[in-house]
Amino acid sequence: MHRERYRRRVSTSRVFVGRLAGRGVFDPVGDRIGKVRDVLVVFRAASAPRVVGLIVEIPGKRRVFVPIGRVTSIGSGQVITTGLINVRRFEQRGGETRMIAELIGRDAQLTGDQPGGAPISARIEDAAIERSRTGEWLVSEVFVRLPKPAAPFSRGDARIVRWSELQFPSDAEGTRSAELLIQTLVDLKPADLAEALLELPQPRMIEVIEELADERVADALEEMSEQDQLELLAQLPADRTADVLDQMEPDDAADLISALPAAQGAELLDLMEPEEAEDVRRLLEYDADTAGGLMSPAPIVLAAESSVAEGLAMIRRAEISPAMASAVYVTHPPYETPTGEYIGLAHFQRMLRFPPHERMASLLDAEIEPVTVHASAAEVSRRLASYNLVALPVVDDQQRLVGVVTVDDVLDHLLPDDWRHADDDAHTSAQTTPTRSTASSTAETRR
Repeated sequence: MHRERYRRRVSTSRVFVGRLAGRGVFDPVGDRIGKVRDVLVVFRAASAPRVVGLIVEIPGKRRVFVPIGRVTSIGSGQVITTGLINVRRFEQRGGETRMIAELIGRDAQLTGDQPGGAPISARIEDAAIERSRTGEWLVSEVFVRLPKPAAPFSRGDARIVRWSELQFPSDAEGTRSAELLIQTLVDLKPADLAEALLELPQPRMIEVIEELADERVADALEEMSEQDQLELLAQLPADRTADVLDQMEPDDAADLISALPAAQGAELLDLMEPEEAEDVRRLLEYDADTAGGLMSPAPIVLAAESSVAEGLAMIRRAEISPAMASAVYVTHPPYETPTGEYIGLAHFQRMLRFPPHERMASLLDAEIEPVTVHASAAEVSRRLASYNLVALPVVDDQQRLVGVVTVDDVLDHLLPDDWRHADDDAHTSAQTTPTRSTASSTAETRR
């Protein structure tokens, strides 16, 4: 009985949100539900913002809303809930603010007892939430950093202040740092990063993208719909867009440039690195629904005299996708696409059955014929399915290897444009704790 009362007692300790991010969320019996991704608050005119709930990432990388009323304990190490949650994908409502995504990193003015009475600019680097006597969770204190020249405090240029000592510009949000938010995104896979970015308000999304590396932005762009890609790129300067395109897979970059006005596409190609731009230009010569338009122009190419050990070393490279690493392609020189005449391919499983010193020419698969650049997407799909392959070589009219079409290239082409969001309505309300079968069928009201 005492143990049960302990579990139901809500912790009243102050918790800083920066330390809460990424912490585990558990049900009453200790089973892990997910992890905290953000804290959702509502601003109020005359008092501190009220916490309405947590944004929790559950298995499957789905982000859901957990009302604060279903949280029984909050600590810097973990969060305990009642165990019953609604697994409908989180959608932010008007008037709601995400603390990590939108509040932390924001500029404000410190209006407490300052020398001369003049407000001092400060940047919010963390914020604490605390349960009040009325039972509400509120933003109680804020950790701020001041510009070094203006810092009058004995402990340097940072301090903890009450929320009431802060004032925000009424006409604009000002500049904001995305450092803490980016820390919560670094471990996400490209598809999840794209989803996390698109969930942000557009101004905040642009601020985050400005601080993300070009490679990470490219990864996220490749997982977005064409409309989302175009809307995002419209907010970026041309030189940054070109840098991001340099980091994208050539076939994805070509698809994106082809969707832009011709003049803008030509400008971006001129700003890209010459080698990367050349690959994209070659892909733009083909129709989008042909093997040439679908292919990647960077397969693993070796000479017939190369050894199995060399082929396996090429496959091991981290930047090679699983589909592209499924086979090594052998051609006459040169060995950069467009190569010399295509000879054949060797599947990686077959390579594993031969000694490292064996020549690639002795283990080629003679049954797999390449497709031409003009082959339709339907023909490529049939060939992949007929031979149970994940990649097919593509040759030009001179039988030179010019690229490889992978199964994911074909799926991206065949699936509807909105396939990435097709599961949004597939899950409505369910219990995530595997020990219970009861489902929550009523969406929680955010008061």
